[in-house]
Amino acid sequence: MRSAKRYRLRFDEAAGTLKLTCPARSSRRAALRWALDQHEWIEAQLARAGPPEPFEPGSVIPVEGLDRVLFWSEHLPRTPQLDGTELRCGGPLEGYARRIENFLKALARTTMSKEAAEFAAAAGVKVLAVTVGDAGSRWGSCSSQGRLRLSWRLILAPANVRRYVVAHEVAHLKHFNHGPEFKALEARLFGIGVGEAKATLRRIGPRLRRIGRRS
Repeated sequence: MRSAKRYRLRFDEAAGTLKLTCPARSSRRAALRWALDQHEWIEAQLARAGPPEPFEPGSVIPVEGLDRVLFWSEHLPRTPQLDGTELRCGGPLEGYARRIENFLKALARTTMSKEAAEFAAAAGVKVLAVTVGDAGSRWGSCSSQGRLRLSWRLILAPANVRRYVVAHEVAHLKHFNHGPEFKALEARLFGIGVGEAKATLRRIGPRLRRIGRRS
């Protein structure tokens, strides 16, 4: 990587792979030697990584932080529905996982669009659009034009964690940095508990990225 000034290792939780960034003129042998010296850090990251959790009938996944059993019957409607402690879905078993994921994405987009509008009104900024995606290492991003892109996986997290990320990105629409003014606005929008929400996301994030994946 041309812009890199030092070696850097990153563990991609979604893909379960290690990524090594090197300065432009470094040799492959030197880079690998440096990476091998980081074996304790690598082992710690691999220890955190659990197996993928595909969307299968009988599995238990969190939705808004609450455990839901994935229930399937071919006689139920194809459109998934939350019913108490179950997320129920019918239709052919083929395509079941896709229907569950599409439902969660739609729920995430609807929920976070409302929250973004709420925070934007409080901050005095305008949100042009909210889209959901599945970036490997980022929970959210924003553009200077007022577009927010948020991970649909946030709908799996407790509400306070999800709302923290939305408030964080909306605050960036006014302050494109992490300086004192940004932090003050973030705290005003979210309320008490920013540190707790960040810590919870850090703790549960690796599992959220595994949910719905087969490999």
